Amino acid sequence: MNIELRFFASIREKLGTSAEQASLPVEVKTVGDVRAWLMTRGGPWAEALAEGRALRMAYNQQMCGADTAIADGGELAFFPPVTGG
Repeated sequence: MNIELRFFASIREKLGTSAEQASLPVEVKTVGDVRAWLMTRGGPWAEALAEGRALRMAYNQQMCGADTAIADGGELAFFPPVTGG
């Protein structure tokens, strides 16, 4: 399965990329699975996407949780929570 990954704000800065096309292993079926799979890259990936870290996710431009199913051709975005006054 192939999906588009997008990274925004501080996540983009830590990873050094704003987007990539990913070919996922067959066992990766949810947003949470993608996050865990990306963390196996280690280094900044494991740090930026670590469990317990404040992080928002959107699948096909809709806010979602880790249990959201993914499909071929989808888009998954990771970004920090927005703060402001």
